[in-house]
Amino acid sequence: MLDTLKARAAALAPELSALRRHLHANPELSFKETQTAAFVAGKLRELGLEPHTVAGTGVVALIEGQPGGPVVALRADMDALPIQELSDISYKSLNAGVMHACGHDVHTTCLLGAAQLLTEQRAHFKGTVKLLFQPGEEVLPGGAALMIADGVLENPKPAEILGQHVFPRLPVGQIGVRPGRYMASTDELYLTIRGKGGHGAMPELNLDPVLVAAHLLVAAQQIVSRRANPKLPSVLSFGKVIANGATNVIPDEVYIEGTFRTLDEKWRDEAHLHLRQLCEGLAASMGAVCELEIRRGYPCLDNNPAVTARVRAAAEAYLGAENVIELDQWLAAEDFAYFSQAAPACFYRLGTRALDGRFAASVHTPKFDIDEQALSLGAGLMAWLTLQELAAPATA
Repeated sequence: MLDTLKARAAALAPELSALRRHLHANPELSFKETQTAAFVAGKLRELGLEPHTVAGTGVVALIEGQPGGPVVALRADMDALPIQELSDISYKSLNAGVMHACGHDVHTTCLLGAAQLLTEQRAHFKGTVKLLFQPGEEVLPGGAALMIADGVLENPKPAEILGQHVFPRLPVGQIGVRPGRYMASTDELYLTIRGKGGHGAMPELNLDPVLVAAHLLVAAQQIVSRRANPKLPSVLSFGKVIANGATNVIPDEVYIEGTFRTLDEKWRDEAHLHLRQLCEGLAASMGAVCELEIRRGYPCLDNNPAVTARVRAAAEAYLGAENVIELDQWLAAEDFAYFSQAAPACFYRLGTRALDGRFAASVHTPKFDIDEQALSLGAGLMAWLTLQELAAPATA
């Protein structure tokens, strides 16, 4: 079966390239994936499946095998980023300021390819494959949470869920896996420090919020350096500071934006409390007021150890053991984490860099692209992993 599946996946390469290039040229922003969803649904109907819509622009379909087996869900995200593409390629984005710079066109293409391969195998496996084409991964609250709220993990309820994501750090032919905690929670921080502005030459008559902000930006780092367990990764970063004064004008307020990320949900909640107390207390001690808004984002992404071990073993059979790489923890965030909190899951990375070094640009950059050999490999691997999981014992 393995050799047959690999050969069939390889034969799909031209079709998958055409699919991916259509999607790449026609990107849509988060929760606006109307045409993308319609395109995906049309391709699923061509396979004889019956797609339906969830969470606005999400698409779900079932591949029914023989009765008696488990339900395995497969997820691909579909949204693009607000980035102007700079590459001079024939399939360059046709939508100004919108680009598939995170590889979601690749994810969608690979899942469509896996769907075709699994549909062709439906007489040979027991169980059901649930296809999840997800909107809005790039912005809060995240399409995964909305799909779950819409009941996508019910009727039928998946025993587990797999997700695949491009990874230009790895060459085509390799994947990366990691059991347990893999990606971080993410929370957005919005601070407003209010004082009393005035002439820069008369500070005694003002209450300088810029000075308060400077103290706060430095002091806040002690939450990571002194409050967090040093064995527990945490990141507190501030990337936007607006003090709209002048050389001789102290403003009335300072506006700050940042992010807090960690790999432990309990510490996440504690850190929120520490940060709020520090912001309000430090500002008050200097006579100012600090308002802190914490927009809670995606949770930590946990790969189920048993599922991930099986994925590793199956991937080694498909690619060779030397091509399955152990990933480091990464403090970026992914809303697949919601799925990983709701069902046993494995989120793995697909190598997309060419062997000669081309296509090494990072995701979320205007020149991101892939070696399209990754498409048939990603589709075939996802189908193979699914078949192995359908035949595996239930995961606790």
